Amino acid sequence: MRNRVWAWVRRYWFDAVVLLGATLASLELALNRGGPYSPTKPLWQLVPLMLLMMLPLLARRQFPFGALVASALAFATASFVDGRLVPFSFFLFLTVLAVCFLLGMLAQRRQALVGLGIVLICATVVAGNDPTSPFGELFFIFLAFVACWLGGFGLGLKFRQVTAAEERADRAVAEERARIARELHDVVAHGISVMTVQAGAVRRLLRPEQERERAALETIEQTGREALAEMRRMVGVMKHPEEAPALAPQPGLAHLDRLVARARQAGLPVELTIEGTPAALAPGIDLAAYRVVQEGLTNARKHAGAKRVEVVVRYEADGVELTVADDGRGAAGGDGSGHGLVGMRERIGLYGGELEAGPRPAGGYELRVRLPVAAES
Repeated sequence: MRNRVWAWVRRYWFDAVVLLGATLASLELALNRGGPYSPTKPLWQLVPLMLLMMLPLLARRQFPFGALVASALAFATASFVDGRLVPFSFFLFLTVLAVCFLLGMLAQRRQALVGLGIVLICATVVAGNDPTSPFGELFFIFLAFVACWLGGFGLGLKFRQVTAAEERADRAVAEERARIARELHDVVAHGISVMTVQAGAVRRLLRPEQERERAALETIEQTGREALAEMRRMVGVMKHPEEAPALAPQPGLAHLDRLVARARQAGLPVELTIEGTPAALAPGIDLAAYRVVQEGLTNARKHAGAKRVEVVVRYEADGVELTVADDGRGAAGGDGSGHGLVGMRERIGLYGGELEAGPRPAGGYELRVRLPVAAES
């Protein structure tokens, strides 16, 4: 309930401010009449004009450009009815500032600029119809309007950048999840293939009288083939066109030597250190550990401009710790395809691991990951 109320407040607080401003502007007009600078028309004419200027802001969600322009044009139109109305009300002045700010926040820059031009033209018309205000004050009014527009433009640009970053992060997570699913499909498919082949080999070694064992093994073989076919059908839609079905084992920590050798051939000096006694890891965890090192080397070579990289694999009783440290620029990298730091966190989190990444005090960047020996059930 509290979240629903907070969401309602966040969505409609500005509408409430607009309605409050219209009420206060009407009270201001009613309580301060009779002065030398007050409007001369009767209230029954002025209050509808005031509402006509302010209430279009309530339609800004449906018509983000049109509602704001309609409000500005209403200001100019009202000045022909009573030239003192707009300059008289402080709340109407705040409304114009809000219009300028909201115009600056528009995503389409052309609309934002055109809207600012319309507001300045309307302000000129209002100043020309005001018999009590010197025309020279228009310059300072323009400055206030442009300042509000620039404030809205800067804030809108920041909001759009944050939104774009969130969308990129969401896409990265989705792409990495799809990649993990494809690779796990290959891991499981390879395991089922081995089980099926082994069952067939054992069945051929049975004696003729072992009919019950032969039937059980034939069932295992048939079930394995059906499971493989079903997995290919289910996960086939996740495969990219360039990815052929992989029934060979996916890489793991045992293949780090080849990975490091390729990095060295690409011109990146890499020092690989293995500490502790290598333990047998679950296939998915073994693949995740390999991908972490692969991503760290890619970032160090392509994005950090590193001259040297240290890779440490430390086997412990209940897990394995991986460290990839470079002497580059000390900034997180990514290949732009969603398999950067966000993707690594997604992959490591899948197995209950921990990831730490950040600049090193002495310079460079360090990626540290800890994975359990076996996946959590």
